[in-house]
This record gives sequence, structure tokens and C-alpha cells, in this order.
Amino acid sequence: MYLSIYLSIYLSIFVSIYLSIYLSIYLSLYLSIYVSIYLSIYLSLSLYLSLCLCLCLCLCLSVSVSVSVSVSVSLSLYLSIYLSISLSLCLSVCLSVYLSVYLSICLCAYLSQLFWDTSSIFELDDTKNASILRDFLNF
Repeated sequence: MYLSIYLSIYLSIFVSIYLSIYLSIYLSLYLSIYVSIYLSIYLSLSLYLSLCLCLCLCLCLSVSVSVSVSVSVSLSLYLSIYLSISLSLCLSVCLSVYLSVYLSICLCAYLSQLFWDTSSIFELDDTKNASILRDFLNF
């Protein structure tokens, strides 16, 4: 009886620790890669559009206006790069931490419920075993 309780506690603790570590690493890597790819595609499209806009404006405007256009393009490029990097880092870290904590809590709740269900089954089996042993000794 004690061995089964010890094994179920040990397995529930081991599984919850293993899954929380595995899921936090897997989710953080997956989310950071996914967000990086998504933001790099978004950044490349924004760079392409800003370069097209820059070329059109440089052809249409005079030399005096071209200085302001280059400043605005460089500023827009700088802001788009800075925002994409900061958003990808912030989103990946926040989501991985939130998901790992949430999944760990759900896993602990599920494993504790499973432990109590399993321990009640063992108590019924111990009662049956005691009655079988008593009948055998009486025989």
C-alpha cells in the first residue's frame, strides 16, 4: 500500500516537473521562432513598401525635399526594426511564461485528482485483499 502511494506521488511529481520544463523550453523556442519568422516577413514587406515609397518620392520631389524623405525613411526603418525586435522578444517571453505556468497548474490539478482517484482504488483493493486473506485463514 505504501509502495503504491509512494510510486504514485513520485510519478506525479516527476511527470509534472518533466512536463513543465519540457513545455516551457519547447513553447519558448517554438514561439520565439514563430514570432521571429512572422515579424521578419512583416518587416521585409514593410521595408519593401518603404523603399518603393522612397523611390517614388525621390523621383517626384526636388533635392531639398529628398533630405526630409531620407530622414523619414531611415526613421521609419529604425522604428520598424526596433518595434519588431522588442515586440517579438516581449511576446515570446510573456507567452512562454504564461503558458508554462498555466500548463503546470493544470497538470498539477489533474495529477492530484488522478492520485486521489488511484488511492481510493487501492483502498478498495486492500479491503478485498483483507477479506480474501481472512477467508483463506478461516478455511
